[in-house]
Amino acid sequence: MALLCCTGGAGAFMLTSLGGDEDPVYSLASSDCGQGGPVKADGSMPRIGAYDKSKMRNAAIIINVGAQMSVPPRGWVIAVATAMQESGLSNLPNLGARNDHDSIGLFQQRPSQGWGTAAQVRDPAYAARKFYEKLLKVKNWQRLPLTDAAQKVQVSAFPDAYAKHEPIATEIVNLLANGAARSAMDAGNPRCAEGSEIAASGWGAPIPGSPGSGFRTADRPKHNGVDIGAAKRTPIHAAAAGRVLVSRCDPDNAGRLSCDSDGWPGKGGCGWFVDILHAGNIITRYCHMIQQPKVHKGDLVQAGEVIGIVGSSGNSSGPHLHFEVHLNGDRSSRGAINPVPFMRERGAPLGRRE
Repeated sequence: MALLCCTGGAGAFMLTSLGGDEDPVYSLASSDCGQGGPVKADGSMPRIGAYDKSKMRNAAIIINVGAQMSVPPRGWVIAVATAMQESGLSNLPNLGARNDHDSIGLFQQRPSQGWGTAAQVRDPAYAARKFYEKLLKVKNWQRLPLTDAAQKVQVSAFPDAYAKHEPIATEIVNLLANGAARSAMDAGNPRCAEGSEIAASGWGAPIPGSPGSGFRTADRPKHNGVDIGAAKRTPIHAAAAGRVLVSRCDPDNAGRLSCDSDGWPGKGGCGWFVDILHAGNIITRYCHMIQQPKVHKGDLVQAGEVIGIVGSSGNSSGPHLHFEVHLNGDRSSRGAINPVPFMRERGAPLGRRE
């Protein structure tokens, strides 16, 4: 499987005008890392859902400030998602009794808490810079779940509210910065994530290796995921941050809990497996582990955290990881989608080299 990679500097996205009522003209000197976004050099600003051109302009300013500060693209996603929660990407004035104390601007920063003067925090570029300055001081911020990283900056009364914005924030960054959320987290030269790296979207491949048996093929129409061959005891990584929903042995066709030995075709069951719930009500599934998973139901895991090791338990003909992606929080076959394009769109293509 060919890798889709990008080149160019983290500062390649540049707004050429930030003042007045006109849309900024922006250009990109790099190619994308994945499918790319429809960057418009004519100065018009795209729209995503409820986010009109004025709100997208604010998102563009946030991204541009991050690029100028050499903040890795993961930070752009976190910053845009935070502003989506705090202000809906609107540069809010002091709303009086409708506001939280003296919270102002894109990030609802409070002058009384040392963020700056009222005029300063209503300047989108200033507000974004202050957000990034504090984010960069958070230990391990690139690996933290987005909602945790945002909360350490904002200290919000609603610390779990940021996570729901991650998918759309990722889409906005990809659209405005030509696929930047698909790049590796490192600043300098954005590129496709490889090995154990996590893309700026917050996603990474669970193991190296290319899918073999595909999603719902003609000969296996009920195969709701893909199989990635790997040696026994290869570490399996959480594809993104989330909460463990299931961590157990799946009964075989005879109703037996026999996951501590190799399986065979037709035995039935997922063997030792884990389901993880991610932002956007997305669920990933990891099957056929060699032993009890390293995580338990209810655990919060970080992107890239080792959750188990490859085996051949359950309905299996040899060591491999059966990997599934489900939408809308639906763990059944109805919610399953093809993981290959899903992961590719997030800058974590299945089939990367070790």
